Amino acid sequence: MKSLDDLKKIRDASQSKVTMRGKNVGTRILVGMATCGISAGARPVMNLFVEEIAKRDLNTVTVTPVGCIGECAIEPIVEVLQGEKRTTYCRVDEEVAKRIFNEHIIGGKVVNDNVIGKYRL
Repeated sequence: MKSLDDLKKIRDASQSKVTMRGKNVGTRILVGMATCGISAGARPVMNLFVEEIAKRDLNTVTVTPVGCIGECAIEPIVEVLQGEKRTTYCRVDEEVAKRIFNEHIIGGKVVNDNVIGKYRL
């Protein structure tokens, strides 16, 4: 577990890499951080992405917290945008987030187990 000061340092170092909606830079990771997403565990998922990006000093990958994505039953939801391609993941916990980061963001292979189309609402 990291201390609050360590997390603040990571946040401050990563702040310049967090983008606002509308800017187009490399790979964008959108994490649903509305009330339903947060209560389902989105905060540690977003923190994991921010920490991995900072640890690897990836300046072409950004994380953006977003509001309601509209599917509360399958939160936490993470969308990965790479150019015109959008992949939406659901029920993302920290383990799944690690897989998304390593396999999709770094390796270029979609993690099919958690793609939104596999789940029925």
